[in-house]
This record gives sequence, structure tokens and C-alpha cells, in this order.
Amino acid sequence: MSTEIKKMYESATASFKEVEFWPQDKVDEMVAAVGWAWQKEENAMAMAKLAVEESNIGVYEDKVAKIQSKTRGSIWQMRNVKTCGLISEDKEKGLKIFAKPMGVIANIVPCTNPESTVTALGVNILKTRNAMIVSPHPRTKESTNLAVEIARKALDMIGVPMDLVQCISDPSHAKATELMQLCDFSVATGGAALAKVVHQAGKPSHTVGSGNVVSIVDSTVDINSAAAKIIKSKIANNSASCSSENAIAIEEIVFKEMVSALQAEGGYLCNSEERERLREYYWPDGISLNRDVIAKPVKYLAKQAEIIIPKGTRFLMVMGKKPGPEDRFSGEKISLVLTLWKWIEFSEIINRVKKMLEFSGEGHSISIHSTKESRHVELAMQMNVGRVNCNMPHAMANSGSWFNGQSFTDSLGGGTWAGNNTSENIIWKHFLNYTYLSVPIPEIVPTDEDIFGNYLQKWGVESEDIF
Repeated sequence: MSTEIKKMYESATASFKEVEFWPQDKVDEMVAAVGWAWQKEENAMAMAKLAVEESNIGVYEDKVAKIQSKTRGSIWQMRNVKTCGLISEDKEKGLKIFAKPMGVIANIVPCTNPESTVTALGVNILKTRNAMIVSPHPRTKESTNLAVEIARKALDMIGVPMDLVQCISDPSHAKATELMQLCDFSVATGGAALAKVVHQAGKPSHTVGSGNVVSIVDSTVDINSAAAKIIKSKIANNSASCSSENAIAIEEIVFKEMVSALQAEGGYLCNSEERERLREYYWPDGISLNRDVIAKPVKYLAKQAEIIIPKGTRFLMVMGKKPGPEDRFSGEKISLVLTLWKWIEFSEIINRVKKMLEFSGEGHSISIHSTKESRHVELAMQMNVGRVNCNMPHAMANSGSWFNGQSFTDSLGGGTWAGNNTSENIIWKHFLNYTYLSVPIPEIVPTDEDIFGNYLQKWGVESEDIF
């Protein structure tokens, strides 16, 4: 164990001990101080600027907006939420429930969102009286360290121990592993490979799943409106989000109309030769995604694949061939490329999308543009995903927005489908332990009729023994 990581953990633990039993009003003041500092225009701009310069990923203006919306939204959804001491009581059951912090939490941050993952999770971790040690991606360590330094100054200003929030200044994979092995809990935002590393650390954790959002479009919607919503989401931050659409499955009767609408939004549909060059650039070995494509401008992608695109092109499109590993375009691309699929029967496209998600993105989310509520419900019932968003720009809606009810976060659980502990958006409630205080209540012992009434009415008391 390195001395650096051990000292950070020890100082974080000492700071945690100071706030462990703080009352709610004092905790909320701390959260407000840090949240206010993070969302301030000049600070959000500084973090976003540094993140883009370091990573060459994403769009500066989109990053500023995301830092502010995720920070403000996370604090807003925690208003009036009790996270300290007695949080609820059930007198009928004789129960009192007490919320307890976990301790020191390791926050493993990706290079795609090196600032907003700190701010969005940070206010939730502080709301629950936990300490946070951040492990940046080596590629974006400066922007992540800046986010942490802003928080530390805000804590110091109101007399809270600064070491409640810390950051590894010179990160590495080895240090991240050490941190997770030492801390009381970890939250890691990344794909399946990172999740395995986190689990191997041997400590409790929250991990998240990879995305591969398919947006299903049927003939009941306004096609131009649906196209505009999808592309608003698709091009945001150059498609750096795991919630960006990777594919659109279009009902055959409106396929041509939808393609025209997408082209009007700045889409360029590659021909078969261009598709092949793009495939070779994206997956040089035929399997692994070329990291060079992630969240890059469309002009850069087209140039690398030797595709001549018209002026005003904002994203590329290719036709899908077969769901699964035989067609890598059916998986997650984290870039400005959309795969188009055509369908006739809704039940068939559901089965086809299932195959896509089994290949890439199971547990994450799916989108649908349809006025048929029955199709919304069928999709929610059939698909192994944590989120289904209807008639909205998916990337904005999926991790919380002001126009829908999904919880604000920067980390999306994929459930057991993705090897995660939760399929929910990770927020304050995922960073608490709970103690249940129980006192005696009047004894109530139910009869056979109370427990087995419906079964006995159908099968009778003397039903034949199973064994």
C-alpha cells in the first residue's frame, strides 16, 4: 500500500469522524456551499474548458451546461430529504429507521465526464455525511483535480474539514485499485471492464453498465419532431454520454420520411463502401472499438475514414445488417454515428433489439418515440433495462432533467443484467446504511385462512401432498 493513498484515507477518515453525527441543517448547509461553488458560471466554465483541452473529448458549451444542470438538479431533488439520524417511524410496526453514513467513499471518475461525475456524485456523497476521495482518469487529472479543489475551498470557507473531499493528484490504475481496497465503499463510472476491477478490490461498491441506446420510432409520431429530439440528444457533447442514441429502429412505413428528417437535421447516410471504411477505422482488429473515435467532431471521423461529407453534416448514419457481434455497428459507439434499422412488426423489433442489448448495453436504457402507451408499457415489460424514456431526447432525460422524473445523476446502474448492484440512477440513498430500531407491538398471529385463503378455496384443505 502506497504511503500517499494511506495518508489520504487516514485524513479522510478523521474528517469523516468530525461530521459523522452532524444534524441535518448543518449537513444541508455544507452541501449548499459546495454545490453553489461547483455550479457557478465561472467555475463550471473553467472545469469544462480544462476537460476539453485535456481529453480532446466533447463540446465545451455542453460540458458547462451539464456540470450546472447535474449539480443543481441533484441538490434540488434532495431538498427536504432526511439523511441524518431518525429519518422515518412506523408506530404500527414499532419501528424507527436511522440513516448512517458509510465512511470514506472512493469515486472512480471517467475521462468522458471528468468534472460532472465529481459534482453530481459529490453532492450526494456529502449529503449522506460521507467523505470522498476521487481517483481521476490519468488523461483528465487536471480537470478532476480542479473540481475537487473548488469543493475544498468551499468547505474551508464555512469551517468544514477540507479533507472530507480529496483527489489523487497523480493517478494511475494501481493507485485506483489501492484506493478501492482501502476505502469503505466505491462508486465507479465506466463499463464492464472497470466493474470487474472494482469487484476484485473486495469492497462493497456501485458500478454502472455500458450504454447502447436504441431509439424505436413508429408511424404514430410527428417524424420531424422525433428526429429533432433524437439528434438534439445524439450530438450533445459529441455523443460522449453512455445515454446517447447509438441506433434508430424505424417502422418501415415511415422509414424514408424519417431518413429525410434525419438528413435535414444534418445526417449523412454512408453508402456501402463508406460504411466499410468507417467500420475498419472504428474496429481495426474487428473487435475492439478504436478509442480515437470517442466524442470526436464529425469532420474528424469522416476524414479518418476517407469519407467526403457535405457542408453542415453533424453526424453519420449507416444501415444495420445483423444484431450482435457479426455487425459491430449494432453495439455502442460513443461517437457521432447512428445505425439505422427497419422494422414492420413491433414484436419482431423488440426481439431484435434484445439481441443487440445482449451483445452490448444490457441493463442500461432504451428509447421509444410513439403515441401508443401500450408500446411504452410493452417495451418496459420486455426489455432488460433500468430506464425507458418515451418521446424525449434520451441523453438529456436518462440521467435526470427538468422535463422528466428520472433522478439527476451522472452514474446509471445497470442491475444484475450488467453485473451491477442496482438498476437505478445512483443518488443519495445508495450511499447510506440503515439501522432499524424495533420495540414490542401487540402480537398478531394470522390464521391459515388469512395466509392461504385463496389457495385453500381453490384446492381445498385435503389437497394431495406434493412430497
